[in-house]
Amino acid sequence: MATVRPFAALRPPKNLAEIVSSLPYDVISHAEAVEAARGNARSFLHICRADIDTSEAQIHAPETYAKSRDNLERFVAEGTLVRDNKPCFYIYRQIMRGRAQTGIVGCASVDEYLNGTIKKHELTRKEKELDRIEHFDACSAQTEPVFLAYRKHDGIATVVSEWINSHEPEYDFTSSDGVSHILWKVDDDAAIEVIRLGFEEVPALYIADGHHRTASSAAVSARRRATHPDFRGDEEFNFLMATIFCDEDLFVMDYNRVVKDLNGLSENDFLARISEKFEIVATTMSGAPKRKHEFGMFLGGRWLSIVARPGTFNAEHPIESLDCAILQANLLGPVLGIADPRTDTRIDFVGGIRGIAELERRCREEGNAVAFALFPVAMADLFRVADAGEIMPPKSTWFEPKLRSGLFVHEIER
Repeated sequence: MATVRPFAALRPPKNLAEIVSSLPYDVISHAEAVEAARGNARSFLHICRADIDTSEAQIHAPETYAKSRDNLERFVAEGTLVRDNKPCFYIYRQIMRGRAQTGIVGCASVDEYLNGTIKKHELTRKEKELDRIEHFDACSAQTEPVFLAYRKHDGIATVVSEWINSHEPEYDFTSSDGVSHILWKVDDDAAIEVIRLGFEEVPALYIADGHHRTASSAAVSARRRATHPDFRGDEEFNFLMATIFCDEDLFVMDYNRVVKDLNGLSENDFLARISEKFEIVATTMSGAPKRKHEFGMFLGGRWLSIVARPGTFNAEHPIESLDCAILQANLLGPVLGIADPRTDTRIDFVGGIRGIAELERRCREEGNAVAFALFPVAMADLFRVADAGEIMPPKSTWFEPKLRSGLFVHEIER
């Protein structure tokens, strides 16, 4: 059973939604954030990336977290963000390249994250956790949502469809990256209850993206509980803001690899080594693999197709059967000497949104020796890993489009 409840969001008025909204804090650098917010005092980057108002050297400084809080208070005082007058659910639809994904914005339970009802599939890095802990704590708010997924529930799907077809959206705009963002407010008590009860029939929620924000929200909740030893459990700090998508709507893109050198091997020796575990076929295609366990490999100015040979991986294991794990165990580690892809500087990762051409460019223009294009992980694979309590290899999934920041804020204490 999953607990998902409505909340009274802080959000921009309809005429300011596009102006306020921004890319998420963790997909944009300091310099990019400065440029994106230039001339726009209402950009949400002043809250989620307040280092644009302090300095790059102070990204993790107390002054920057305090500035985030001050900017949030300013946005509320000026009417850039307005609090809804009752707890609501919100339906958030994104359309990218003609493909739509529609989720429900609400609050999930911190306790259910701690007890495993909200399941994870990635490890977190402590420094990234600490950043959002201090940010959320200073703001006394979760400023950006976690991206959760669930297996389709017909009752939830029906009420979402009926609401969309019978109500005008609160927001409807297209951001500069070409993604459309449409938001409906569900403020009818009966519809709210149908959604809430529907999630009670959902066995589990899964973190698709936002493991650090989830862990940080839980840590801030623990801090607030420590200062409120008589807490009841229904206080806002016991819940975390999430946008929750049905698995059938979600689109996972490939997450590819480029490697600087061949670990001292000639191209011929490298091909001979990998042929023990992979069938190698020259191809005139773009390099994008067409099925699981096939990889596109850009080497020596040409694309090759390499397919994992039967028996070189455990097809029944939720981790060992993933293509990124097969590549690591049979090629990157033993042949190219990359034992830990999290820390080895010889390897880099390229999100599928950049396209296959980016892999070629990294080799032709930046001098990398080899690039690998992977087949995207399926949502069923993600669920299988999380259900088994396992952790995916690093850089396994790339979700697009990214959730827009600034369309809703969850205050954890006022």
